[in-house]
Amino acid sequence: QGQLVESGGGSVQAGGSLRLACAASADIYSGSCMGWFRQTPGNEREGVAAIYTAGLPTYYSDSVKGRFTISRDSDKNTVYLQMNNLKPEDTALYYCMARRYGCGATWNSRQRVDVWGQGTQVTVSS
Repeated sequence: QGQLVESGGGSVQAGGSLRLACAASADIYSGSCMGWFRQTPGNEREGVAAIYTAGLPTYYSDSVKGRFTISRDSDKNTVYLQMNNLKPEDTALYYCMARRYGCGATWNSRQRVDVWGQGTQVTVSS
């Protein structure tokens, strides 16, 4: 089974920026929907953003729209999440995910995810 390797989490003050990266093995990158979920203690994992690795469109949760940008580099089989104007409520464990056959209206369904990354912590202080 393919792997997802995340990097880029950390701590930042409110209003700051971070960029997460998720490198995928070649067997799961091509033609997949890749993206990010996040989870805080006691809460369910929620979708943040997703992108179809073979083209558009992109998907965002309402809480991050206009602040976060998801992108891909197909030469590196890597997806990025640029997070700007971070808020304390963005604090969470962020998980990269991949699923086959594109994103669509169910892009934020946990049950449709085929592969998860190990998670990277993002902490935003006020």
